[in-house]
Amino acid sequence: MISQGNKSYHPAVDWHDSGGRSLIVCDFDGTVCRVDMGNALLKRFADRWEEIDRSYSTGEVGSRVAYGRLAPLFRANRTQVREFVLRSERLDPFFPEFLSFCRGRRIDLKIVSDGLDVYIEPILRKYGLDVEFFSNRLVFQEGDRIDFAFPPISEDCGRCGNCKRSLLGRFRNTYDRIIYVGDGYSDICPARDADLVFAKETLFKKCMKNGTPCLRYDDFGDILCLLEKALADPPEPVKSTKP
Repeated sequence: MISQGNKSYHPAVDWHDSGGRSLIVCDFDGTVCRVDMGNALLKRFADRWEEIDRSYSTGEVGSRVAYGRLAPLFRANRTQVREFVLRSERLDPFFPEFLSFCRGRRIDLKIVSDGLDVYIEPILRKYGLDVEFFSNRLVFQEGDRIDFAFPPISEDCGRCGNCKRSLLGRFRNTYDRIIYVGDGYSDICPARDADLVFAKETLFKKCMKNGTPCLRYDDFGDILCLLEKALADPPEPVKSTKP
């Protein structure tokens, strides 16, 4: 259910009628896919990973360092991972309809993830969804060993494997407005640079804490309904009450 909270006008909600090109940027784990597939893979194929995950969740280390520590603990081959992914995924049931809505209105949509190509690509293919995505890569090696490959390190802080904030900066060269949809820790920085934010779970809590205006959602059905309504009557995002 969408919660709009305190009424506080944010000019970004006028994205639909101010001309120019619009882009919707979506996180993947917990957003496009209801399951956090990165965590699911660790639970299935890695040992002693929980402390590393806690260090990441508390901000002690970024995902780039965390991935490096996780690689030696992970054992699986490509076939095992693919079969597990296709058996375990849960695509947001409203995402295909939402994608069609965007394309029908010439709104581009891209997926940005600090997760892995090894599950994003097969899940999108399973549902026949042709969506450009940006992520880290899982590299299979001999003996069921793996490693991780990242995009070039960000000049901002270098903590994330795939810096979403840097990607939004690149997208600004092409798009006039950017709408961001996310739920987790890696979405906090890019949300600050978006024109309109849809948030849930960890991201929503962080937006409330750091003063980032956002609209709360549960699934893409919520976002679809709100954007359809916004074409005639712009909503007002939640704004933190932090002074």
